[in-house]
Amino acid sequence: MKDVRFTLSALGLSLCFLYGFSSEDGEEKATWLWQSERMIEERQEILDFAKEQGISLMYVRFDMDRPFSAYRPFLREAAQRGIEVHAVAGDPAWALTGHRDRMLRIAKWVRQYNQQVQPEERIRGIQLDIEPYLLPAWEQERERVVREWQENIEDFLQEVRAESGLHTSAAIAFWLDEIPAASEPELSLSAWMIRRFDTVVVMAYRDQAEGANGIVELVEQELQQSAEQGKKLLVAVNLKSQDEPHTTFADEGVAEMEKQIRIVAQLLAEHPAFGGIAIHDYRYWQELREVSLPVANKQVLGTYIWRAEQIRSEKQEILDFARKEGINLLYVRIDMGLPQEVYREFNRAASAQGIELHALGGHPVWALTESREKIFRLVDWVRAYNEQAAEDERFVGIHLDVEPYVLPLWSLDKEGLLRQWMGNIQAFAQRLEEHPRLQSSVDLAAWLDNATTPGQPDLPFSHWMISQLDHTTLMAFRDYAEGEGGILSLVDSEIRYAESIGKELVVAVEIKESHEGNFVSFFEEGKSAMNMQLALVRQSLKAYGAFKGIAVHAYDYWKNAKE
Repeated sequence: MKDVRFTLSALGLSLCFLYGFSSEDGEEKATWLWQSERMIEERQEILDFAKEQGISLMYVRFDMDRPFSAYRPFLREAAQRGIEVHAVAGDPAWALTGHRDRMLRIAKWVRQYNQQVQPEERIRGIQLDIEPYLLPAWEQERERVVREWQENIEDFLQEVRAESGLHTSAAIAFWLDEIPAASEPELSLSAWMIRRFDTVVVMAYRDQAEGANGIVELVEQELQQSAEQGKKLLVAVNLKSQDEPHTTFADEGVAEMEKQIRIVAQLLAEHPAFGGIAIHDYRYWQELREVSLPVANKQVLGTYIWRAEQIRSEKQEILDFARKEGINLLYVRIDMGLPQEVYREFNRAASAQGIELHALGGHPVWALTESREKIFRLVDWVRAYNEQAAEDERFVGIHLDVEPYVLPLWSLDKEGLLRQWMGNIQAFAQRLEEHPRLQSSVDLAAWLDNATTPGQPDLPFSHWMISQLDHTTLMAFRDYAEGEGGILSLVDSEIRYAESIGKELVVAVEIKESHEGNFVSFFEEGKSAMNMQLALVRQSLKAYGAFKGIAVHAYDYWKNAKE
């Protein structure tokens, strides 16, 4: 155990509670913003929150496929408010040699961005958040992973320093002080990181400041190592729900977190290496701040309406079924031959029940470049419809179901077909970004994490798809949650990746009769058995902010399924 050599003055602690924790004495109060689109869509809300909470530093994930102009207003106004913005990026695989270029890309992108904007709009630093201990190779070949991780970091820092003035930092686990550095085994990996970066942020994820296994105890060695180098570190705490409740303040809430970080700040106030507190992250912080608004964390339960005429012929039946099952998300197929008034009446009634509505369309050939106009036609129809509809009659997004692997071309030229599909998805997502914005989503087979992305052989295709859209509905068609090949196993790679980049996943299951095997669908087991398995899925995935909820395919089969 680490010894704690800090004492707490009762008077000092009282003053800390009275005046709060701030960065007036040079200590930072930082947070992370992983969803780059929020910086564009919720700029004022985020910056007002930052001012209210005394945030002086934000680690922001930037989507490098967006134009520079999308970020300039946020950076400019943040600077005016005295908030420094650093880019944050990372992936567990970035520790491996084969992914070095992905790591270097963020450094090059920030340099190019800074060269083209005004001084007050510049990004002031880059943070790496890599966490390779999430890789299977960490258990199997840890020494090799650590060595490649260090080599990649050296190359990264060399690239960053080509742009003078950029501050470098790394988010590190507190227990890296127990891992030897591969290149310098006399050093711990945390000491090696501290020597290389301007600052480290130590993820001391505990829900108490003091005592054995408390926050202060966990960062003692890193503080000493930083002090020896004349550097500062930030102590990070967590608000995201976790399986191990002692690693987060999600259960205790924001008030208790504020109390404990004040204690940390007071205990460490005189330490030369203490640079402040970082709170992970804005999304969970903002949601938990208002405990009276639990709907912010509500999971969806969705289904599909494929026969569009049913919203006219079975309107009340659908709504009654939705109320009975707790459905709050509907993917509704668009039949452009139906009068718009049919959609308006149904959507108005569904919205009154709290149901989120997404327009649904798709066909395997929509993956082909020659069919791109069919996608655009759906987008244009929804936009025109929304312009004429009242607010409670509108669709909030468009959902595509394409599944091109049923085409003969999949066997003949899978890579070529994937490239066409990628082009169409990028065009679809870009079109939905135009004002007024619509949410983008797709259905995706869970096994596509076994297909590689054309041009990016180290990136599973499902990960590429997740990165392009607001949410992805992963078709994990199995009739059991746990065990090898079960629902949780099928979605494991994707939920972890979605979490790492701030995207959302809906997990879809099948209740239609399947001829691919009895394990694919809940058709044989019925609704009760399905609900039991879905409860296990929810329980296992609730710790992931990326988990949006469940979808059952589809309304027609679900309503007629045996109990």
